[in-house]
Amino acid sequence: MNTTSISPKKIKQVRTAIIIASIAIPLVVALLFKVQIPGLDLGFLPPVYATINGMTAVLLIGALVAIKMKNRRVHEAMIKICMLLSLVFLGCYVAYHMASESTPYGGDAKAIYYFILISHIILSVAVVPIVLFTYMFAWQGNYVRHKKWTRFTWPIWFYVAVTGVIVYLMISPYYS
Repeated sequence: MNTTSISPKKIKQVRTAIIIASIAIPLVVALLFKVQIPGLDLGFLPPVYATINGMTAVLLIGALVAIKMKNRRVHEAMIKICMLLSLVFLGCYVAYHMASESTPYGGDAKAIYYFILISHIILSVAVVPIVLFTYMFAWQGNYVRHKKWTRFTWPIWFYVAVTGVIVYLMISPYYS
C-alpha cells in the first residue's frame, strides 16, 4: 500500500489504537491473573501455547527467508499468521493462569530459568507496540521505515517465541 493513499487522519487513528492496545493488553492480562476460576481444568494448555510459540518462531524464520527472496506476499502472509498465533497464545496463556495456580520451578537451574522467564515476560510486553508499529509502516507502504524497525523487531519477537518454548520445557516437569 502507498503512503499517499492513507489519510493522515487514518494513520493517526492507527497510531492511537496501537498505543492504547500496547497499554491495555498488559494491564488487562495483569488484572485477569488476579481472577481465579476454580474447578476449571485447563492443564492441557501449556503444551498447546508452547507449540504456538514454536510455530511462531518457525514462521518468523520463514517470513525472514521469504522477504530475503523478495517474496513479499509470502512474507506478509506469514507475519499475519504470526500475529494471529500471538493472539491465540495470549488467550490460552491467560485462560490457563485464570484456572491454575502458578507452578514453582523446582530445578537446579533456577537462576537461568528466572533470567529467561523474566526477560521473556519483559520483552513480550515490549514486543506488542514494536510489532504493531513495524506492521503499520508496511501497511502505510513506508518500507524504508518498516525495514529499519524490523532490524530490532524481528530478533525481539523471535526471542520471545523461542524463550516461550524454553520456559515451558524447563517448567513442565514441575506441573502437577
